[in-house]
Amino acid sequence: MKTASTVAIVIVGIIHIVIAMVEMFFWQTPLIYQRLGFTADTAGQVAPIVKNAGLYNAFIAAGLLWGALNQNRPVRLFFLICVVIAGFYGAVTLKPTTLLLQTLPASIALVAIWLTHSRPKL
Repeated sequence: MKTASTVAIVIVGIIHIVIAMVEMFFWQTPLIYQRLGFTADTAGQVAPIVKNAGLYNAFIAAGLLWGALNQNRPVRLFFLICVVIAGFYGAVTLKPTTLLLQTLPASIALVAIWLTHSRPKL
């Protein structure tokens, strides 16, 4: 199960790498900003804020991958809990699908960690 939790964390990390790249480099692409209901003009106005959010997502991805690589449980828990909270906040302030994109995968990874550490050692 330790491998399952590591795989789950890596998947969440990859999701955040993609989010970071989209926010930092592709935000002003019509396919992206229109999906979130922005016009080209508004997307241009908020681009610096979105790029900054992308950098934060890159930091989250780095923390997740760091936790996955070094098997550090507190690091893993911290970054996954950050993702769950951010996912709920994003669902309320941006789009409900954030729950599926961020909160659900991070929650699955948290459950995998919990199952790994709650099983008795044989």
